[in-house]
Amino acid sequence: MFANKNTAPSSWQVRIKRFIVAAIVIVLGLCATPNLYQNKTLISISPLNNQQVLPSNDLVKGLLEQNQFNVKQISSADNTLVELTQQTDSASAQQMLSEALREQASIKVIEQKTAPLWLQKMGLSPIKLGLDLNGGVLFVLEVDTDKALEKRMENLALEAQSIRVKNKLHGVRIEQSTASGLQLAATSHAQAGLEQLQKELIKLFPQLMVKTQQQGSLTLSTLSYNEAGLAEFNKQTMTQALTTLRSRIEELGITEAVTQRQGQNYIRIELPGVQDPAAAKRIIGATAQLSFHALQEVGGKRVAAEHGTVNLNPLAIFSGADIDNAQAGRDEYGKPLVQLSLSPQGGKKMLHFSRDNVGEPMATLYSEYIADSQGEIHESSQVISVARIQQVLGQRFSITNLDSWQKAQDLALLLRAGSLDAPLKIVTERTIGPTLGAQNISSGFKALALGLSLTLAFMLFWYRKLGVIASIALFANLICLLGLMSLLPGVVLTLPGIAGLVLTIGMAVDTNVIIFERIKEERKQGSSMMAALQRGYKQAQSSIIDANLTTMITAIVLMSIGYGPIKGFAITLALGILTSMFSGVVVSAQLSQWFYRLPSIKPASKQLISTAANKNQGVQHG
Repeated sequence: MFANKNTAPSSWQVRIKRFIVAAIVIVLGLCATPNLYQNKTLISISPLNNQQVLPSNDLVKGLLEQNQFNVKQISSADNTLVELTQQTDSASAQQMLSEALREQASIKVIEQKTAPLWLQKMGLSPIKLGLDLNGGVLFVLEVDTDKALEKRMENLALEAQSIRVKNKLHGVRIEQSTASGLQLAATSHAQAGLEQLQKELIKLFPQLMVKTQQQGSLTLSTLSYNEAGLAEFNKQTMTQALTTLRSRIEELGITEAVTQRQGQNYIRIELPGVQDPAAAKRIIGATAQLSFHALQEVGGKRVAAEHGTVNLNPLAIFSGADIDNAQAGRDEYGKPLVQLSLSPQGGKKMLHFSRDNVGEPMATLYSEYIADSQGEIHESSQVISVARIQQVLGQRFSITNLDSWQKAQDLALLLRAGSLDAPLKIVTERTIGPTLGAQNISSGFKALALGLSLTLAFMLFWYRKLGVIASIALFANLICLLGLMSLLPGVVLTLPGIAGLVLTIGMAVDTNVIIFERIKEERKQGSSMMAALQRGYKQAQSSIIDANLTTMITAIVLMSIGYGPIKGFAITLALGILTSMFSGVVVSAQLSQWFYRLPSIKPASKQLISTAANKNQGVQHG
């Protein structure tokens, strides 16, 4: 009796354990609560600038109703917000209003939260829905690292030319620049100049290696990336592409996008909820670069301009990499422009150039990669602005003479998000409508409800009172899983993820079945219900951990190598394993103690009475 008293947990320890378990379930249940409130899709109408007056509500409503769009609600404050009766028509309505109010307002489709304010203040939000549930657009982009390397070598050749002229390295010339490397040549009396040029280039590009060979009286030197340097360059190119694309997506106002590397040179982008795929494609697929050049009368780089062609100094004064911020606006005549803010380094470059060139023209060069009719990608460059420098410039100035307001907005967005050194090619584009996404949600949760109902019916029929415990634990498991998915950043629910939820139900019940069958075996061997419960939960734990551990390994592997729906399934499965073990072992154990009043939670007096009664019963039977 004293041994049992020392090993059994005291009543306060049991109460603390129950309190912790209940607190975990309540907190995760609170995190899952926002899923009861669906976000609304609204059309936002905002002014183009501070002086612009918004169109009246009657005008907006009239335009929508003329085009067969039913308006449920319209309100005005800083912006006009329109809610349609059929929210899946928001994208079509947005396109129509953009055409009708092109010069009067900016039209966007936005999501508005409907959860109570106290939930929003706690920072709680519903589970992010994937592409197949929320509708949207899928892009798979190919990053042309070979073109990026070719561009890097062209820049290397320009740097070499600038160093050669600056240091007056006579007898040294640049032979050719290709993706495989930059070739320099020097006469026999210009060896020192060649070595100086190589040293300065390697200082700028440390991962270059030099190969030298003699060809008659000429010394040929080839600068190229070694194997490690080439791998690092490709890695940097992909990282830069990912970073730039994520910045562009943020500029578009898409907060639930998935952007990840896929394979060697591919990037997968999922844009749930996007209802204007044309705008997303125009911004995401653009490879625009902006640079500023001095004009020169003879030689240089000949580039097309609005009226004819101009000759540019090929070495840029500064590029888009030096731009900190860009905003579209209008000048005093109402013409579109882009206002630029440069980085401190870019500001110094502009200051030094403009100070020495007041009254001289400066060209803004816009370059992008485009595909021809054969699918080959080529760089296309055009001078979009030539303006005279009226005064010494610093970190802030404007690009004027742009064709349209849309072009000004797109250019500002691209400059804010950053340019892309490598051309992108969209190899896969798939659009899923919001109506299909709603059907997927309905079908998925019908399957979940059916699986849950059949499982509960079986457990209640087969295990009776223990089945009630399993049913409560199962509901706790679903609440914890939904709360955990809502709480963790980066978790997205997809249609295969709903399949993972259904599978989680089976796994959670499987945990209870293992325990309950062990309890039944103990009962058959003559153990009391209380002893059978204690031994059943204790002895089943090793089997439960082994079974779930193997499944967890599979889920982790799928998460690490899978993309899109596969990854969504793996995440749901992994989180479901954790919550099913918690609910199946910890929650159901506490429920069992409460249902059957195990000795560990009985007062000592009741335990003594029960023990004495059992002894008397044993004497009578004897």
